Amino acid sequence: LVENYPDLKANQNMMQLSEELTSTENKVAFARQAFNDAVMTYNTYRESFPQTVLAGLFGFGPAMLLEFEDSQRIKETPKVSF
Repeated sequence: LVENYPDLKANQNMMQLSEELTSTENKVAFARQAFNDAVMTYNTYRESFPQTVLAGLFGFGPAMLLEFEDSQRIKETPKVSF
């Protein structure tokens, strides 16, 4: 978007918005990775003895990783028109 509108690059608000979007994307990626790491740790622990017996008795099943069906579409930059 900025490449098509050079005046936006100089605009302080646009620069701040761009920085905030980048920061937010990084925070979401970090949180998703932290969640998936915790799920993997839980699933590994759950499969060890005697946790596997207790987990079965109390209904604790394996946790699912956070994945998106259309991950390529999520990575694409949204189209903005003025």
